Amino acid sequence: MRPAAASSAVTPFLEIPREDWARLSRQTPLPLDARDVDNLRGLGDMIDLSEVDAVYRPISRLLNIQVAQAQRLRRSRGDFLGEQQVRTPYVIGVAGSVAVGKSTTARLLRELMARWPDTPRVQLVTTDGFLLPNAELEARGIMHRKGFPESYDRRRLLRFVADVKAGVERVEAPVYSHLVYDIVPDERVVVESPDVLILEGLNVLQPARPRRDGRLGMAVSDFFDYSVYVDARGEDVQRWYVDRFLALRRTAFSDPRSYFRRYAELTDEEAVETALRIWHTINGPNLSENVLPTRGRADLVLRKDAQHRVQNVLLRKV
Repeated sequence: MRPAAASSAVTPFLEIPREDWARLSRQTPLPLDARDVDNLRGLGDMIDLSEVDAVYRPISRLLNIQVAQAQRLRRSRGDFLGEQQVRTPYVIGVAGSVAVGKSTTARLLRELMARWPDTPRVQLVTTDGFLLPNAELEARGIMHRKGFPESYDRRRLLRFVADVKAGVERVEAPVYSHLVYDIVPDERVVVESPDVLILEGLNVLQPARPRRDGRLGMAVSDFFDYSVYVDARGEDVQRWYVDRFLALRRTAFSDPRSYFRRYAELTDEEAVETALRIWHTINGPNLSENVLPTRGRADLVLRKDAQHRVQNVLLRKV
């Protein structure tokens, strides 16, 4: 394994060039096929089978190793403490900007990890379901900051992850609809004793916040066993966001039920202008202020180029 060129900067990461990382796929079975990739690909994400083989198959093997080590450590510690063994899921966080491809990454990891015989039950939950309902956002005057940390029900999200990690057999999460841009009342995602839970969202690596009494609170990432951050240059993510907005204008936005139905009739020029305005007032500031600063907290960083291809893998040093 040949690391990237040395830098004078102090870093906790080993940076591995794409070509070296891709060689690890030779040690990794359980490939997907082109149809699997088509079904998992997100809108605007140009990922293909060669990208999955080069980048994501080795990640699935790395995570398989991590899970096995965690299980052995848990058993050994339990034996040492004389504790009754309680089966707890391995929890993986996946973070990154809007439009960077983190949802596709999470779906690929779910599919690949479920093919390993010791982790057949893998569930994926997105933090979108823990956004406050639109009525609550309006009441608080923060509808324009939807997706920022303060727009989430953090207490409910923390309780959800804590219950999963504690081995509670059945845990429910609320459901979010991108079509109506709101929480779906009385609809739930049920998580039932998975081997692995993948939690995907913009802010899952946010650090703990001080409480009113001055003590440090809990962070969602305190319950993670491993975390992945999907990274790219800001100008590339902005372009991908605009491209996705244009694609949605022709598809989901045209649905009469869509919250964004008013955008379906925009001209190309108007659509680009609208997308850039949304980016510069909401998604761009959220990325720079809240999402990007959490990159250094990840265990694994996937750094993409302008074509959505992972060019370097940053692996936290052991």
